[in-house]
Amino acid sequence: MQHDPVLSKAPPEGKRFPCVQCGAKVEFNARTRSLKCPYCGHETRIEDGNGEVLERDFKEYLRKIEDDSGTTIVGRSSQVRCTGCGATVLLEDRVVTENCPFCGTHLENIPESAQGMIPPESLVPFAVDLRAAREAFEQWLHGLWFAPTELKQVANLGQLVGVYVPYWTYDAMTYTRYHGLRGDDYQITETYTERDPRGNLVTRTRTVTRTRWTPVSGEVQHFFDDVLVCASMSVPDHLVTKLEPWPLQKLEPFRSEFLAGLKTERYALGLQEGLEVAKELMEPTIISLIYDDIGGDHQRIIDKSTRYRGITFKHCLLPVWIAHYRYHEKLYQILINGYTGKVAGERPWSWWKILRLVAIIALVIGAIIALVTATQGAKGAEVSGWRQPPESAAQTRRASAPRSPRSRRQPITNPTTLGTAHESNAIVQPTGPPLPEFKYVG
Repeated sequence: MQHDPVLSKAPPEGKRFPCVQCGAKVEFNARTRSLKCPYCGHETRIEDGNGEVLERDFKEYLRKIEDDSGTTIVGRSSQVRCTGCGATVLLEDRVVTENCPFCGTHLENIPESAQGMIPPESLVPFAVDLRAAREAFEQWLHGLWFAPTELKQVANLGQLVGVYVPYWTYDAMTYTRYHGLRGDDYQITETYTERDPRGNLVTRTRTVTRTRWTPVSGEVQHFFDDVLVCASMSVPDHLVTKLEPWPLQKLEPFRSEFLAGLKTERYALGLQEGLEVAKELMEPTIISLIYDDIGGDHQRIIDKSTRYRGITFKHCLLPVWIAHYRYHEKLYQILINGYTGKVAGERPWSWWKILRLVAIIALVIGAIIALVTATQGAKGAEVSGWRQPPESAAQTRRASAPRSPRSRRQPITNPTTLGTAHESNAIVQPTGPPLPEFKYVG
């Protein structure tokens, strides 16, 4: 009689389990929200967590960090710093070597404890799987002009890596006192003189807008919710901001199952430094509120002072698909939002493709100019070689027949001979209609 195996020690909570059928490492499947074995296909559904995503008090947590060394992510007990781009990649247990997901540099898992970091307590799981990410990548590629062939090979090779990128979110109530100036426009009519077209001095009037400035002061208050700050130094700011907006309402309590088969980066921007960045992001909104409070047609801020109260934060992970490649010794990155599929990427220009297009355009323009020139030349030759229409056969014979001196027309002195000339060549008959006959009456 067989008995069920006795479990002597339970695995830690949240630990990723191997496949229950074949023992292979399972991976998170974004389409089915499950852990799927890439070998036998067995899936384990990840149920929705009932936990609440908490906001941590900023000052209290800073004191805790000073008193405690912190903790690490369950299942990611070691970390390696990339010598290529500087990223700190968290590695799983028993992983000896890896490649950096940001630049492809080979990483060696030199033992380095990942203790001392603030663990993430929430994340947005991947909703776009590898196939959908590749489709979004290829669609982005089709919209690029003059892209080098190497860029398209990245999509063909499927060099996309799923990475959870660290972020901070900050909440704060702000109170800002200010001193400034309010400008109100008004119109006046002024008189001036100028010379008219004749050079005379004339007096004219015109309406001029002037501004009246008045000193003002006041206070504006605003609550900022979930100001998002990327804590990674491995992705360019101008690219990662293009992935926004992020669905922060989809944040779920952290569970290590969501990390299965994916990479995780440790934050490079600390909690205190992240708050300073968040304040910079809050600044444009505060200035806009001050302008609205001043009113008028123009506003000037002389000085202001902001107090931040009730600051809370979250450390969360957001899903990003990353592709990287080198072109002429320069690193280029393509980022894909792992939840929405939005693509943001750097692209080089293939100058030989641009030169080829310029050459083709120049050839086409040259051919058009040559064709137009040839057509105009043919028309000009036709005009310069124009001939008078040929005459009738009778006119031709008459013009070519030899003439005697008598054939020249002689003046008529005797009217009686009109119409009855005795000599056939005495008068040359006109070629038009016959002349009327006249009779002489004596």
